[in-house]
Amino acid sequence: MVQVRPYYAEQSLSAAYYDLLTALDGTLAGDIELYAGLAPAGGRLLEVGTGTGRIAFALAERGFQVVGVDLAPTMLRQARAKQAATDPQVAARITFVQGDMTALAVEGPFDAAIFPFFTLSHAPRGSAWRNVFAGLSPRLAPGALAAFHMPVEASLDQPPPKGPKDAVLSVRVDGGRTLQLFIRERRRRPDIGRYDQVLDYVLLNARGQEERRSTERLTFYAGDPTPFAIEAGLEPERDPVPLGASGEVFVFRKA
Repeated sequence: MVQVRPYYAEQSLSAAYYDLLTALDGTLAGDIELYAGLAPAGGRLLEVGTGTGRIAFALAERGFQVVGVDLAPTMLRQARAKQAATDPQVAARITFVQGDMTALAVEGPFDAAIFPFFTLSHAPRGSAWRNVFAGLSPRLAPGALAAFHMPVEASLDQPPPKGPKDAVLSVRVDGGRTLQLFIRERRRRPDIGRYDQVLDYVLLNARGQEERRSTERLTFYAGDPTPFAIEAGLEPERDPVPLGASGEVFVFRKA
């Protein structure tokens, strides 16, 4: 029986090759510039779903103080390893914290908060989203902006571009090896905004033989976060900003 891991779990190839895969993802182009424009120079930012620190390091290099929160220990280990190897002045501006976005346990106030790369959509729509906003709002300074990168539901509702035996990605990685990605299955529950897919990450050695396989489940919950933001005391600051072909960024302001 195939073992299906959660996405970004221990021993998952999605976590091991996260930096490479996001670097290849053109749908994220321009996100750092967008987030950097949300806070005053030198401001204090909260990044929820910080992962391996792709955005946190870029913002710290621009002079921001960043607190990065993530649930996955394997992602934070990579982030902290990069922090230990980076410019000490930049590293000193970043604090990484393991935590759950539905029960935030960080000290405010923050001049801005960001939930990049579909972070909110990893939690079920409903009480979980309500808890996220209820925990975030009191940690924002008056007038602070909060940005949520959300998937466009129509893009999630599409059938897989290829069959389960056809790789949707094949890229050379370290040591002459090749990383391939297959979509094993995709399931839809539009009535609750839930979209599931099971992915096979396959690592081939330099001779093209399978060295390692990681079967992982990735679930997104689509929807409009605006009602939950308003309930928590945040108001829409602008129309959602398109980001790539499959996402948009909702920006809210703390009164």
